[in-house]
Order: sequence, then structure tokens, then C-alpha cells
Amino acid sequence: MKKNILFISVCVLSAFLLILQINCAQKEMSQDELIARGKYLVLFGGCNDCHSPKVMTPMGPMPDTTRLLSGHPAALPAPKIDTSLVINGQWVLTSGLTMWVGPWGISYAANITPDSTIGIGAWTLENFTSTMRTGKHLGAGRMILPPMPFTDIAALNDMDIKALFTYLKSIPPINNRVPNPVPPNMLGSYAK
Repeated sequence: MKKNILFISVCVLSAFLLILQINCAQKEMSQDELIARGKYLVLFGGCNDCHSPKVMTPMGPMPDTTRLLSGHPAALPAPKIDTSLVINGQWVLTSGLTMWVGPWGISYAANITPDSTIGIGAWTLENFTSTMRTGKHLGAGRMILPPMPFTDIAALNDMDIKALFTYLKSIPPINNRVPNPVPPNMLGSYAK
């Protein structure tokens, strides 16, 4: 008898939690709520770590608040790469935390501000969602390169991806043309 009551109680509680979860997932957020949630996700996810140029502070490198999420600075050339640091093909180097070099070549953090010609200003929510879900630029182009953790972002629910997009579209646009990635077969021209 006690086992039956416990089982029924667990089933009722589980059903209640499922209904609560469905209702919460279906609640449409206001624009302000989406922006606040998106900002929280950007900060929690460390997007500024790679997508924002840095300034040196007494606490070490910090995101440059005048260029948040504008990607690798266009005027900052790739440094020469010390290939002697490569051990059995296993290596990763970074410059300013906005440029990464590894077996995939050179990747530059993208401008994810709403600049309409260089950033994501012309993107739609569908473009952004497809990019985050597939790991491909605009959902159909080249693969997003390391260190972008698109597999982690792909695990976000649709509302969180919408919140990220809404927040990114709300920040000031910054005109910064990030260099194109460099494929691994072209790394020799960057070697010391």
C-alpha cells in the first residue's frame, strides 16, 4: 500500500514538473527579457573571451568595452608562427585571444555585432539558428573553426538561441572586417 502511494505520488509530481516545464518553454519572452537573457548567455558563455579585442589592465587582458564582440581587429596582422612548438602535429597558438592557429589553419573570431555589411546585421534568426545548430557559416557555408564551441551552443534550446540573437542585434554595430580564415596548407607563409 505504501509503495503504491509512493509510486502514485512520484508519477503525479513527475507529471506536474513536465507540465510546468512545457508551460515555461512555451512562455514567449518580451524583447527586453530576450535581450537580458541573451546578455546573460553571452557573459556566461564567455563570448567576449574570443569575440572581443583585449586591452591590458592591472588584472591582465580584458575585453575592450569600446569594441565588444567586434571580432579580431582587422588592422592586427597575423604574427609569424613558431612551428618548432608543434609536437606530433598537436598544437594550438593564439594571438590576442581573437586569432587561433592549429592543425585547421588560422581562425579569426568573427564580428558578431549587428553591422549590416560585416557583422550579423543582415542575418535573420533562421540564419543564426542554422549556424548554431549545424556549425556551418550561415547554416550552409564553411564549418565554423576552433575554438568556437558550436556543439555546446547547438545544445541550447530555441528560446536561448533566439535570446542570444536578439541581444547581439541590440548592441552597437562596429565596422570591423575580420580576415578570412587561412587553410592549413597556407600556414607555411606565416612560419618563422
